[in-house]
Amino acid sequence: MNLDNDETGPVVHPPGLLHTAGIDEPHPGSLGSMAHGVVEHSADERHLSSRGAWLRAGVLGANDGLISTTSLMVGVAAASASRASILTAGIAGLTAGALSMAAGEYVSVSSQRDVEHADLARERAELVDKPDEERDELMYIYMARGLSEGLARQVAQELSSKGNEHERLAIHARDELGIDVNALARPVQAAVVSAISFVFGAVLPVVIMAVSSKPLRIWLTMAVTLVGLVLLGSAGAQLGGAPKRRAAVRVLVGGVLAFAISVGIGKLTGSVV
Repeated sequence: MNLDNDETGPVVHPPGLLHTAGIDEPHPGSLGSMAHGVVEHSADERHLSSRGAWLRAGVLGANDGLISTTSLMVGVAAASASRASILTAGIAGLTAGALSMAAGEYVSVSSQRDVEHADLARERAELVDKPDEERDELMYIYMARGLSEGLARQVAQELSSKGNEHERLAIHARDELGIDVNALARPVQAAVVSAISFVFGAVLPVVIMAVSSKPLRIWLTMAVTLVGLVLLGSAGAQLGGAPKRRAAVRVLVGGVLAFAISVGIGKLTGSVV
């Protein structure tokens, strides 16, 4: 998209329209060229932090499903239990874990949402009762970010006098409270994602334990689960734009420690009981 200036302000031209009409495209460094570059950059730029809520719930649920279910079953298997007992423990752990994850996420995220709504209600009331103080507060925030006093005052005044009540609240919530009114906490979404991801993670070790022979079932289940943890950690890091190797090593070490402790406790319990 290209921008030119006339007496009334910027004129927007769809991409290629100037060339089709026989008019040269803006030269590099011109207003139209710079605006075209900004539009392209905005279209290509990915803000990965917007994925944080559901990504956290999904990765946490799947990781927990893999580690907790595998740890439970290998601990029971290390105590020389039968296949039926091991699978019963695994399925019970899968069910209880999914429900626990859903309930925990719902309560946690609901508390976060309640705090956000309370802060927004307080800010909305202050915008009605103390508009001048809220405008000055914006000004000081912008001055703290590096704007001069005159420019900060001008920006705060402009933002405080335009738009409707919702738009002004969104500005103050973002700059004063760090809250995006369009991305508030969603407890139901977090609960559903956590429960489903836990089930997907927990199904893998249950299936491996069910089809493996007795001499191999502990080690094969742990090995396959560790591979799943590494792949899951890498995928989560890639979706979040973080280094994949660090995430993979982190979940691998955690899984190995969890399995080693579970097997040790299982063997100890089996020899005592």
